[in-house]
Amino acid sequence: MEPVKYFFLNGQLYCTTQKITLLDLIKYFNYNDSLLVLELNKLICNKKKWSHTFINNHDKIELVTIVGGG
Repeated sequence: MEPVKYFFLNGQLYCTTQKITLLDLIKYFNYNDSLLVLELNKLICNKKKWSHTFINNHDKIELVTIVGGG
């Protein structure tokens, strides 16, 4: 079993014992990934990397949904 990893998602603390990617996390919370910007530890993470970037202990993840309007 994997050790417990603690991470922040939009300022809220979560923990997991699973080995999960950023894309797994997005799908779990049912976000629309076509309208999403993801920041990992204060750096914008390219969408192409989401499927092979694993969440580590103490990561800070911010998800921002893009909304159109005028």
